[in-house]
Amino acid sequence: MKRQHVFTIGFTQTTAEHFFDRLTAAGVKTVIDVRRNNTSQLAGFAKAGDLAYFLGRIGGIGYMHEPLLTPTEALMKFYKKDGGDKAVFSKRFLTLMAERGIERKLKPALFEHACLLCSEADPHDCHRKLVCDYLNGRWGGTLQVQHL
Repeated sequence: MKRQHVFTIGFTQTTAEHFFDRLTAAGVKTVIDVRRNNTSQLAGFAKAGDLAYFLGRIGGIGYMHEPLLTPTEALMKFYKKDGGDKAVFSKRFLTLMAERGIERKLKPALFEHACLLCSEADPHDCHRKLVCDYLNGRWGGTLQVQHL
């Protein structure tokens, strides 16, 4: 299977300038939003409607929201609001992706020069890394992942 270059990025703890510069410098073609709530007022420049506009105008980058790659509201509440254990969250989210069959519903080509977007600055604190790890496990390591 052909290797696909995929990136991940978080929008917190950065400026809009640095955020968009990283995406354009990496040659990202599409941002795949993996946030459950992508319209929050807290999102600033990363609010879904504004983000799609900015991506297109600044870098000619497409935008899509992919709910298959988001944790459930209950799972996010467990982890973020209730301070749930990261290992338990990870296990439950991996199980959820398996139940959803994301590796059958999505194709590796979707991820070529795409960038998974979530809020967390550090990918190791975010489910976007789990998405890449899960798909790589199912697709035989086809995703070449770079965290921006």
